[in-house]
Amino acid sequence: MEMAVSLMCQFTAEPGSIRGLIHDAKAGDLAAFEQIVTRYERIVLRIARRLLADSELARDVAQEVFLRLHGKLGKFQEGKDLAPWLYRMTVNLCHDLRRRSKPSVALDLAPALRDAALDPEQAMELLQRQELVAAALAELSPREREAIVLRDLEGLSTAEVARVLRSSEGTVRSQISTGRVKIKRFVMAQLGRRR
Repeated sequence: MEMAVSLMCQFTAEPGSIRGLIHDAKAGDLAAFEQIVTRYERIVLRIARRLLADSELARDVAQEVFLRLHGKLGKFQEGKDLAPWLYRMTVNLCHDLRRRSKPSVALDLAPALRDAALDPEQAMELLQRQELVAAALAELSPREREAIVLRDLEGLSTAEVARVLRSSEGTVRSQISTGRVKIKRFVMAQLGRRR
């Protein structure tokens, strides 16, 4: 959870340098826009992978997010934070893709295994837990999955999730609560089968 909070702070904390990059990019500075992409690409890609469970589609979504950002940058209000817009655009594009195909969900497992100093047995246990969570996420409705990914895996507050999903906080709390119950039931059922 600490890693998710750290990544969230890194994503949503928009120091003056980000705002300066946005200003420069709006003025036509391609290098400034490339720096924006570099700072946010990994996070946008991770969210898309978690929502789509397909690395290739996730790369397509990330590319489209930044193409749209580039196209709309002239209208972007410089005082506004960029992160919520990127979250919303990523979720919306993933939602559009899911409507056209059957969804599945996967977590990006490799970074966690790479970053953690684990012995092989611990690494296998972590991988199994993450695969179980990914399978449980696949059982959720698209809106429950989006709320859970943004709240529990990305570390956004309920209010931030509501803004990204353009929903009320009450609806988001309900989706998160229902999603957590479904995940718990799924995990308990799977663990019962393994014994």
